[in-house]
Amino acid sequence: MSNEKSVPSVSVTYAQNGNSTKPNELGMRVMQERAYEKRGEQFLLIKSPPASGKSRALMFIALDKLHNQGVRKAIITVPEKSIGSSFADEPLSQFGFWTDWTVAPKWNLCNAPGSDGGKAEAVGTFLKSEDRILVCPHATFRNAVEKFGIEAFDNCLIAIDEFHHVSANPDNRLGAQLAELLARNQVHVVAMTGSYFRGDAEPVLMPSDEEKFKSVTYTYYEQLNGYKYLKTLDIGYYFYANAYSDDILKVLNPDEKTIIHIPSVNSRESTKDKVREVEHIIEELGEWQGTDPVTGFQLVKTPSGRILKIADLVDDDASKRDRVSAALKDPSHKNNRDYVDIIIALGMAKEGFDWIWCEHALTVGYRSSLTEIVQIIGRATRDAPGKSRARFTNLIAEPDASEATVAEAVNDMLKAIAASLLMEQVLAPRFNFTPKAKAKATGPQDGFDYGDGGYQEDKCNVGFNADTGEFQIEIKGLAQPQSKEAERICQEDLNEVIAAFVQDRPSIERGLFDHEMVPQELTQVRLGKIIKEKYPSLTEEDQEAVRQHAVAALNLTQQAKAVLNPNEEAPQSGNTALIDGVRKIALSVLELDIDLIDSINPFGEAYKILAKEMNEERLRQVEAIITGKKVQMTTEEARDLARRALKFKAERGRLPSLTSPDPWERRMAEGVAFLARMKAEAANG
Repeated sequence: MSNEKSVPSVSVTYAQNGNSTKPNELGMRVMQERAYEKRGEQFLLIKSPPASGKSRALMFIALDKLHNQGVRKAIITVPEKSIGSSFADEPLSQFGFWTDWTVAPKWNLCNAPGSDGGKAEAVGTFLKSEDRILVCPHATFRNAVEKFGIEAFDNCLIAIDEFHHVSANPDNRLGAQLAELLARNQVHVVAMTGSYFRGDAEPVLMPSDEEKFKSVTYTYYEQLNGYKYLKTLDIGYYFYANAYSDDILKVLNPDEKTIIHIPSVNSRESTKDKVREVEHIIEELGEWQGTDPVTGFQLVKTPSGRILKIADLVDDDASKRDRVSAALKDPSHKNNRDYVDIIIALGMAKEGFDWIWCEHALTVGYRSSLTEIVQIIGRATRDAPGKSRARFTNLIAEPDASEATVAEAVNDMLKAIAASLLMEQVLAPRFNFTPKAKAKATGPQDGFDYGDGGYQEDKCNVGFNADTGEFQIEIKGLAQPQSKEAERICQEDLNEVIAAFVQDRPSIERGLFDHEMVPQELTQVRLGKIIKEKYPSLTEEDQEAVRQHAVAALNLTQQAKAVLNPNEEAPQSGNTALIDGVRKIALSVLELDIDLIDSINPFGEAYKILAKEMNEERLRQVEAIITGKKVQMTTEEARDLARRALKFKAERGRLPSLTSPDPWERRMAEGVAFLARMKAEAANG
């Protein structure tokens, strides 16, 4: 691995306190209990990581709605047939619940033969039957709604698994149907997603519909900190040159249980022969010994003499692929660590795929969205005996400015960095920010540890609650959200805001490669614009509060990493390291204030790593490509700068100066001058 160009991995270590997998007297884990407490809500949104038990949480809630809330039927819909097994029969009463979860075989339409159009008829038959629970693919549900109308589902619970498949875009059929169901207001809805953010430009729901949902949020930090076995999660990005199949063994360890996702045949990483790619990986691992007649797994003898069992889910022969897929789903081998060693897939084995022994999720090429990356990482974050470490590796083609595909290569590199930045945020404890002025009145918060010196009234304090995985951070000059919706966004959706920001191409390009850029152009102007577009119904005051909370969370995480890794080595953080890093930042300045936070380039630490790991000549070529298309200023940016200049004048009694030594003041003055020139040109036009 030493020859590999890499963006070094994020490595996060957790406490292993066992809380997240410890059941209560009803057989519910922490997340499930939290969701069950809100079982009376008509519209419920469960945001919880892969492997946290969302499917069982739904069972508890659905059974209560069917037996105690007058709901007549429960319909669970999943994006692909393989996920339907997550909702198979469960003897919940054996663990303390008051009844069992039972789905009649004929009503698990994920297992039924035929097309989704034909299965829609079965949904109609179910609605007229005496049975009460049905499981079906999203496509079947969409067809059934079109066939029978939304009125047919009155007084039913509609549970939508992998909710990030829904979109407010009118072209998204499931999203449009859900909007109609919500408007009619005659159904109950439980929406479940393993992603904390949508990761794409389109929102899942329109703001007016999203406000109808009550949220249950369970963080990655809570999940992993509460495991019994898994202690450390690594996330790494590795650049390669030439064909990926030549370099894959530099990051693939045959002794680790691994899921390999090879690239789509339409991507530039693909050799356009997916079958040959799989054969090449097998050849690199050892000598082929044949195929297991029962499972269809490929048997490969390594140089050490060990026989690897490899499941090939890429094979175009449907009968072979289906046999392998069925073998992987065999419940009798779920707890058998030695059943299979490596799974090679293309479009399968992602969301909802449950292989608890997976130690390494190795993905070649960038995926279509950050949501998909989180889902793939989730394959490796199951807790299992003897599994103390897990990792995700994204193998990315190194940009080569001499290639015709350089623009695509640079785009993939930027996306990989964006995913890395966001995953650092997702894996961190939750941030709660308080204005210092308000904190003076309330003092220290119960349950929070404020470090060796304890709480100090004359300082901006950083407290941490290890049980809940929450920071309490005091910041001077911080704007507070005024509405309930803005408060909810600041408490629950900061990662969605950060996802939109780090995926914004102009922001990440300038943050990484424009060395003359003033950080506030990103932290205030660009992020402010993104928030206005994302939350248009919020007031300007609330939009500014959301912006400040989001940039504080992102920059404190990045700066804590820098403080802990002064030599720019791969970020290594124990389960208290990020907390220690944030405390060091707070102690290193007289006051932790929002102006200071706004003056930090959020992408500065990512650039340091990139500059250290990429070939210098190639890095300069990439910089030249990006800076060559730089736009000096748009009218919209100038207007935003002018608005901020007016705020500057209100605070200081004068307009910003073009000759100021402060680069941000100069930039605001340039915005005012730009608009003045435009006005003059129009007048003389």
